[in-house]
Amino acid sequence: MESVKSVTVHYWAAAKAAAGVPEERLELPVEATLGDLTALVRARHGVQLDQVLAVCSVLIDGAQAGSRDPGAAPLPDGATVEFLPPFAGG
Repeated sequence: MESVKSVTVHYWAAAKAAAGVPEERLELPVEATLGDLTALVRARHGVQLDQVLAVCSVLIDGAQAGSRDPGAAPLPDGATVEFLPPFAGG
């Protein structure tokens, strides 16, 4: 049985600029949640990304994470998580 899962993270707009990469694939423990992933990317990319993530909308496999407790939001193996900062226009 696998003890880790792989998650692809996409950063958009200001989140991409703050992270310095458009996307990355991360390995997490199988029991990891959205809250665990968010803590990991904040630790990897520092204060500037931390400030952007505070205002981002989050999609997990295309569905909005919404107001769910990030600590309770599961991440399936192979999930794609997108951090979408607010933007003007459109």
